[in-house]
Amino acid sequence: MKEITVQELKELRDKQADFQLIDVREPHEYHFCNLGGELIPQGQIPFNLDKISKDKMVILQCRSGARSGTMVKWLEKNHGFTNLYNLKGGILAWSDQIDPSVPKY
Repeated sequence: MKEITVQELKELRDKQADFQLIDVREPHEYHFCNLGGELIPQGQIPFNLDKISKDKMVILQCRSGARSGTMVKWLEKNHGFTNLYNLKGGILAWSDQIDPSVPKY
């Protein structure tokens, strides 16, 4: 599984790179705090495969990186994705290392 650090994600954002950010947490978590990614909860991923790009870098993120990592592995194994990255440390790492105004829970 390929991973990307929060510093690398910030660099991609700063240079306005073309990538897709998908948040696999639940709606109540997303509404509490988010990084502006597209919300597709983990349990809804199998029903929303058409919303995940196969043509550009796709970063999956969650609170800590565990759920998004599970989904990266599942999508690679079962649907042949090769362009997926897990956000290492998730939104917790973003809050710790990039933007402390993002609340942790």
